[in-house]
Amino acid sequence: MKELKLKLSSAPALLVFRDTPEKAAFRGTILFYHGLKACKETNMKEYLSLAERGFLAVGIDNFAHGERQSSEFENFLLRSTSAEGTFLDMVCKTVEEVPAIIDELVRKGISDPEKIGICGISMGGYITYGAILADKRIKAATPVLGSPVWMSSGKRSPHNEPKKFFPVALLAQNAGKDESVPPQFAREFHSTLIPYYKEAPERLCYIEYPLSKHFMLETDWNELWNKVLSWFDTFISL
Repeated sequence: MKELKLKLSSAPALLVFRDTPEKAAFRGTILFYHGLKACKETNMKEYLSLAERGFLAVGIDNFAHGERQSSEFENFLLRSTSAEGTFLDMVCKTVEEVPAIIDELVRKGISDPEKIGICGISMGGYITYGAILADKRIKAATPVLGSPVWMSSGKRSPHNEPKKFFPVALLAQNAGKDESVPPQFAREFHSTLIPYYKEAPERLCYIEYPLSKHFMLETDWNELWNKVLSWFDTFISL
């Protein structure tokens, strides 16, 4: 596998691919967003598995994380009035970057705008829900341990706009005993989405792992990740 570091718009990115970015992009591009206090390098194992399937994996440093942590993160903490508010501000700022990142990938000729997917874990799961609304070029999305309900962000919360999710192929997976990101918000939202997907119910799926906490059981995680890979295999190539 090959790696390439570059900036996409203002976001530091790590590309992982099998042969060339252009060849991988023909198969499909998967944007990937990490968890809180992590960085784009954290999920190399997941990038490699996507690249092995032929995809172009694009790991992004969330706003105020990774290469951007020293200045942006400290400035955010100084202005913070609540932990949740600061977290969601970082989520929203990361979401706002998504269209420019996709623009840059397409402009460079290393992404097909008809074959864009997105995955995110924990904080990245929140970002994934927001990105679906931010850019209609996203064809498939797999939020992991995330939530579409952003308590302190008002109208910016994705759960307020269920009509705008179809026809994105959406697979959400959460842990039943997760105390960091309680699963009921994603579970209830996906129930709300069902009528909007009535023309293509196969494009919507919610799975919960009842025995796992935020740091999931290994067997559950392996099953979860295999489902992510299968989801992109099915819906990015269409």
